[in-house]
Amino acid sequence: MSNEMQSLWNSSWLDSGNQSYLDCQYEEFLKNPETLSMEWRDYFSQLIADAPGVADISHAAIKELFKSLSYQARSTAAKNNPLEKVLFAYRLLGHQISNINPLASAPVRLVPELELSYYGIDATKLDIADKQQIAVMQKIYCGTATAEYMHITDSAERSWLQENIETTFNSLVLTSEEKKRVLELIIAADGLEKYLGAKYPGAKRFGLEGCDSLIVGLDKILFASSKQGVKEIVIAMAHRGRLNVLVNLLGKVPRELFDQFEDKHSEQVSSGDVKYHQGFANDLQTPSGNLHVSLAFNPSHLEIVTPVAIGSVRARQERRNDVGREQVFCIAIHGDAAFAGQGVVMETLNMAGTRGFNTGGTIHIIINNQIGFTISNPKDARSTMYCSDLGKMLSVPIFHVNADDPEAVLAVASLAVAYKLQFKKDVIIDLVGYRRMGHNEADEPAATQPLMYKQIRLHPTVKEIYTKKLITENFITQQAVDTLAANYREALDKREKAVVKFLADEVDRSDVAADWSPYGARDWRIPTSTQLSLSTIQSLATARDSVPASFVLHPRVQKIVEDRIKMTQGEIAIDWGYAETLAYATLLNENYGVRLSGQDCGRGTFFHRHVEWHDQNNGEVYVSLTNISDKQAQFSIVDSLLSEVAVLGFEYGYSSGEPRTLTLWEAQFGDFANGAQVVIDQFISSGEQKWGRLSGLVMLLPHGYEGQGPEHSSARLERYLQLCAQHNIQVCMPSTPAQMYHLLRRQMLRPMRKPLIVITPKSLLRHKSAVSSLTELADGMFHVLVTDASVTSENVTRIILCSGKIYYELDAARIKLQKNTIAVIRVEQLYPFPEQELSAELKKYANAKEIVWCQEEPKNQGAWYSTQHHLQASLAAGQQLIYAGRGDSAAPAVGYFHLHEQQQEFLVQEAMGEAMAKI
Repeated sequence: MSNEMQSLWNSSWLDSGNQSYLDCQYEEFLKNPETLSMEWRDYFSQLIADAPGVADISHAAIKELFKSLSYQARSTAAKNNPLEKVLFAYRLLGHQISNINPLASAPVRLVPELELSYYGIDATKLDIADKQQIAVMQKIYCGTATAEYMHITDSAERSWLQENIETTFNSLVLTSEEKKRVLELIIAADGLEKYLGAKYPGAKRFGLEGCDSLIVGLDKILFASSKQGVKEIVIAMAHRGRLNVLVNLLGKVPRELFDQFEDKHSEQVSSGDVKYHQGFANDLQTPSGNLHVSLAFNPSHLEIVTPVAIGSVRARQERRNDVGREQVFCIAIHGDAAFAGQGVVMETLNMAGTRGFNTGGTIHIIINNQIGFTISNPKDARSTMYCSDLGKMLSVPIFHVNADDPEAVLAVASLAVAYKLQFKKDVIIDLVGYRRMGHNEADEPAATQPLMYKQIRLHPTVKEIYTKKLITENFITQQAVDTLAANYREALDKREKAVVKFLADEVDRSDVAADWSPYGARDWRIPTSTQLSLSTIQSLATARDSVPASFVLHPRVQKIVEDRIKMTQGEIAIDWGYAETLAYATLLNENYGVRLSGQDCGRGTFFHRHVEWHDQNNGEVYVSLTNISDKQAQFSIVDSLLSEVAVLGFEYGYSSGEPRTLTLWEAQFGDFANGAQVVIDQFISSGEQKWGRLSGLVMLLPHGYEGQGPEHSSARLERYLQLCAQHNIQVCMPSTPAQMYHLLRRQMLRPMRKPLIVITPKSLLRHKSAVSSLTELADGMFHVLVTDASVTSENVTRIILCSGKIYYELDAARIKLQKNTIAVIRVEQLYPFPEQELSAELKKYANAKEIVWCQEEPKNQGAWYSTQHHLQASLAAGQQLIYAGRGDSAAPAVGYFHLHEQQQEFLVQEAMGEAMAKI
């Protein structure tokens, strides 16, 4: 290469960081050389001429030459050239002066680092090439689309992003077919909102006006993903734009939507839900094949649907055996205020790269109205520059794009798909627009944002802006645009699908879809055998307790395993950990998957489970339940991050997507589920009634009064019982290992899927009396009531009803006081309440007139208030219901151990009928 050419390579504008720029310039030279300056034309011509012994060098070879030579040049004078710092500043800070706000006529910030004078550069002394380079960087990073990616720690990702961003944003050129598709989508998005506004004035629809380009971006993501082999996409989104997505992208028949506006409902669900909470699924026909798209049902609690949808994605991936996580992913659509303000966003983002919750990346789209609900000053909405800044914790790219430029939105969407599929990580699109109407269509936003809405009312719509652009380019005429709009409106008038040509015909998905048909039984009393032969139980237990050769267990774990071996041989009684883990082993052997997550759930918070062993010499992990048999189903144990709401939401989503997996979530302490109350209220307890969605999710909530204070005693049983109605959930408090074993097996073997809340013990895990036998496991069943076989019914004058741990204290007191006239009956299933069974049992005690409900919890908590009407209905003639327990309390438990003991002694004595001074 000549000295002149070498000097060019030593200049900053040929540095490796500008390779994408060079590629673009060279491509332009090949197509339209006259558009380039003489310097560039001479450079590229000389470059080819200087290639020794090569008559015709290929385009690919030129690009490789750029790459190799520019990396060599990086260590020379270019490294110290001030212009290099300017280019870096544009990559780092250019977004701050970009044109991404449709309501801003000019950037509102001054960024000194983007001024040449900041580096002591005299702009008048720059040559043409340097000026062109700066102009290109301004176009790339300060236009209607920009990106933040310099915070990413992985250099390979940064290089990939830099090359693709600078190639894409430097030449946003769409094909005629792409422009036509964008126009059709914008007309459809605008047309539906106007149609609904005219036909149903004042009705809430949470319209998309101002962010119409969302439809363009989503359309690109769907079709580009399908081209790369994606088979399914789950969409999570709140209200804004939901109806538009349903009709214009997913092909919901407008007639069905209009029926909802007209209050006509055909859904076979108990309560139903408003139209902008509804889910939907369809198969889209793409050039690359059918793409199944599901829009998740969601409540008004913004953001809570995101972990639910991602959990559903994980279930779908595993059902497809999508080990590479390449066939299914989630698109999560957020509001700007919600993304910045809701804690579940951070928790969900934090799950993205963890082993138990990773799905290979989610594409997040923020519909940025710049207002939240009624906040017009961003300083009231967040503490960061952008609503998307939280995403930087994941070290992923954040694209900002002006919603008034649908072509830029399309380009950003294309980049987002490419990045997500390349690196299998999350990516964030901040779609900056506005909200033409109020928070809903009955709102008056000008009351609190008069200046903003004065500007919005004068601002042209996205359709008007894009139509004007295409007409100016002579791509289309106004008459043709009007015809497209009229055709769309005519389709709506006929209540027909507006996007029929993009929808697939009937698709057989039986090989990849979950089959819920066997699990719709409604009668909880349906007979279901949970028995297994003793030999099968012992064989599975032996496999569970087999330690690999040379694997060194911790001494305490070694003792647990040795004891379990003795339990299998019938030498000692069975404890809780044995029975619970054996239930999992039996289900796995019967081809039911098991997935258990929670904080410390591998060993169990109270050191009782130990399904995950750690070699004390090399740290290797062994999970014996993955080695039960050659044909067993999948077992997953996930020690989760310190999150309740996002993890429980994820597990609910997983359970709603996979009926043949026993999905369990364990709270570290039962009351820690308080942090996930939204999931419990909006999904677990009401999802079937609102949306017809079944789930067999199991919540394990440690509970029991042992003097550990207000936060480590109660699982807040009363809250779950208050949510009970229409046989929506099950609430059980098993008191023996055998009961737990059969309860878990019943949950999967019964042709029914209902969420199960299990109030699990703490001290009972190793209580000497809370044990079972192998026979009870092999030949037993789950008993909704555990009757009292220790007394003669004719002698009983007082019956104590209770649940859980308090039984063992009552039984010990009865023995100590020699109260042979007292029977203690355990209610193991609190909902659906077994009235028939209890009524039949109480009738056996002809002489028992005093029926006592005894509980550890305060009177205004626990089961008393939610259950007493069931107890009253179960009484025989002449029987009287009495309460024995703590009095009303604002806190769940006392914090002083000695006071706890006094209260506990009092309630036990009160239940026994012994007079004591009130504590």
